[in-house]
Amino acid sequence: MKHTPKSDFSLLESVFRTPPRREVLPNGAVVIACEDFSAPVASVQVWVQTGSAHEGALGGSGVSHFVEHMLFKGTTRRAGREISAQVQAHGGNINAYTSFDRTVYYIDLPSEHVGLAFDVLSDAVLNSLLPEEEFAKERDVILREIDMGRDDPDSRFSQTLFETAFRVHPFRHPIIGYRDVFSALTREDLHGYYRERYVPNNLVVVVAGAVGAGEVVALANKWFGEAKRRRITPVFMPEEPPVMATRIAHRFEPVDVTRAALSWLIPGISHPDAPALDLLAVTWGGGESAELWQTLREKERLVHSIDAHCWTPAENGLFSLSFLTEAKDREAAAARIRELLADVVKRGFGDDEISRAKRQMIVSEINSRKTMSGQAGRLGVAETVAGDLGFGLKYFDRLKSLGSEDLERVAKKYLLSGGEIWVSQNPVSSAPVRATGANLRERTALEFERIDFPNGARLLLQQNSNLPNLHLRVGWLGGSLAEEANRRGATSLLATLLTKDTARRSALDVAAAIEGVGGSFYPFSGNNTFGIAIEVLSSDVGLALELLEEAVVQPSFEKRSFEVERDSQLAALRQDEDDIVSHARRSLRQRFFGPHPLAVDSGGKIEDLHAMQPEDIRRLWERCKGAGNLVLSVVGDFDRATLVPKLTDWLSRLPAGSLEVMEPSWSGPDTAASDIEKMQREQAVVLQAFPGPGVHAEDYLVSEVADELFSGMSSRLFERVREEKGLAYFVRSTRIVGVQAGMFGFIAGTRPDKADEVLAEMDAEVDRMAAGEVEEAELARCKVRLKAGRKMALQTNGSRAMLALTNTLYGYPVNDWCRYDERVEAVSVPLLQDFARNRLSPTKRVRLIVGP
Repeated sequence: MKHTPKSDFSLLESVFRTPPRREVLPNGAVVIACEDFSAPVASVQVWVQTGSAHEGALGGSGVSHFVEHMLFKGTTRRAGREISAQVQAHGGNINAYTSFDRTVYYIDLPSEHVGLAFDVLSDAVLNSLLPEEEFAKERDVILREIDMGRDDPDSRFSQTLFETAFRVHPFRHPIIGYRDVFSALTREDLHGYYRERYVPNNLVVVVAGAVGAGEVVALANKWFGEAKRRRITPVFMPEEPPVMATRIAHRFEPVDVTRAALSWLIPGISHPDAPALDLLAVTWGGGESAELWQTLREKERLVHSIDAHCWTPAENGLFSLSFLTEAKDREAAAARIRELLADVVKRGFGDDEISRAKRQMIVSEINSRKTMSGQAGRLGVAETVAGDLGFGLKYFDRLKSLGSEDLERVAKKYLLSGGEIWVSQNPVSSAPVRATGANLRERTALEFERIDFPNGARLLLQQNSNLPNLHLRVGWLGGSLAEEANRRGATSLLATLLTKDTARRSALDVAAAIEGVGGSFYPFSGNNTFGIAIEVLSSDVGLALELLEEAVVQPSFEKRSFEVERDSQLAALRQDEDDIVSHARRSLRQRFFGPHPLAVDSGGKIEDLHAMQPEDIRRLWERCKGAGNLVLSVVGDFDRATLVPKLTDWLSRLPAGSLEVMEPSWSGPDTAASDIEKMQREQAVVLQAFPGPGVHAEDYLVSEVADELFSGMSSRLFERVREEKGLAYFVRSTRIVGVQAGMFGFIAGTRPDKADEVLAEMDAEVDRMAAGEVEEAELARCKVRLKAGRKMALQTNGSRAMLALTNTLYGYPVNDWCRYDERVEAVSVPLLQDFARNRLSPTKRVRLIVGP
């Protein structure tokens, strides 16, 4: 392997030939002296090892930067104006800067006046008064500086990058602070931070220039040695967690061009991989001859400029590819960078590229030491950031041996292992247009596509590529109306068994297959429908289709699986019987519906399940499985051109047929009834029920609004019963919905001696609705909750698949759900009044109290 000629690295021998002198004063202050008599000047620097990352409870305030400003406003021995005047009178320059991890004060001047520099800097750093009269004035100056930063696109972009890259570490905060947090700082905050952090045992004094090392140490003892060592409270510095998924922040601001960066978290300056990462940046993207510049700018014209660089503080750093481009080219440029990164890792880097990059880094190091200030700065970084004055020599020794395989390794480890940070700042005009109002309704109304097959099967499709997952749901009409009178609960058991054994796979094989890809395969059943649903990542669509087809076409209903699942369903029923609320609901349902199939919920009856056999399940399946009774709903990330032919292949082969069920006519109980049921419990459950609408009734949606009006913590019923009178633990309305018949009721948990009073309050609310006394504002709030609840409920692929499936099974248009808001808005106080008068009549009311 060809490496950079040794002669290039020999250029650094003079740089590292004479090691600096390092002394630690008795009070903990560190002194570093670098003799260089090539010019009669010196740079005296005081590195305070505190910056914005050390602000602790004041994090985000910019207090470190504020202290830096205030240190030049006066000391115990000098007025503020005297500091700079005295330095300038001796031909020197004084300045300072604040970073994340340090605040540095420095004076560059003729070496003959180095004593003055020690005097002035020690006075400012150790004896500053932070004058109260200067506090407000300097705060206004910094506020203007903050505003200037907010006006500067580069500053805003930098902040976007850091707050996106760092979610935990204090690097996420701007060094200068947030305007509102900074504005809240008091002089006491400032003084407390200064007293805590500006102590000799937190200082590094660095001198480079035409001054003997002995003289430097003597001056440091004189001016810094008398200060007393003080306790420094450790600042907790949380470790930034790995970036597990791409972090994205695209901002649209008043700018003309797009600034963008692809970045990755990398380790700090002293990590063994730091030299290789630096070399990778320079080799790949350092300068106009580098591949990134030549490909993206010169050849493909996707960017105006591009640069690769590493930022490596002590711990958490960033590898960034920053580029300037047009908004229209942003995504293409980023995609091309990712392609080039993957390609370069495969083919490696040429020796000439690496040699060029190493020489650039050597020259950069030499150039950084052209001045005494530069030399002192390099020593300050080595001491305070890398923690080793010999860091530079060790760094270049490591760099010397690096080759293409090292760059490939770090690129794979840090850049290709995920965790990308993708940020940009773009012109406002390029912001994506968000659909609103009528445009949104028009778009969503077309989301589901329906395909009908000659055998009667229906396929519903909704593409949603927000996430790489896919939900497939097959449903049939069924439930209580399809079950034999003495086999209640068979539908729920059938749905469960469809997810188990098939002609090709055992139940264990099915479970292992779906769990092996992290998917889910589960049944569902209700009063009127049943089915199975499968959800996988979109890349596992092949397996999902296999399992679904096998379940629908080749279920085997094995006896062992039947017995296991029947016993599990029985256990669930027994568990429900232990709960007074569940028991009370079941008991009311049986009393209310009598012989009607809705008298028993989908879980079934214990005695029926005990008597059930696999033949019962097969018989029910034969009745329900016809293609004309089937709907398959697919929602998520899929390729229509590939998926539809595969589904068509097996859906079109299903045997024709539909479920023929005659629902018994039923308009409610023959007479009103009231009963008390004893149960050994402390509380009582109070229920009452009225005939309610089925899914096809004209007032079905009115019942939904009424249900919302009577329920929830903001309902009048809850306020009256729970909050004002303290009668019940819970109170609300409830519904059971069949295809034609239904039940509308109320339920509350209360003390046994308060049952009648709770029933009276329920009746009072029904009477209020029947009298038309529901307030318009009350109804409006109810509508807002309903519409919001529907939007919240339809966030997932599974919930949208279910809604479209049931709409289709019930004979509604597949996209009927898009009219939900409009139909809710149409419900008025008079319609609620009619509902209460027609449906909630005491002549067909069934009451039940269950309790001790």
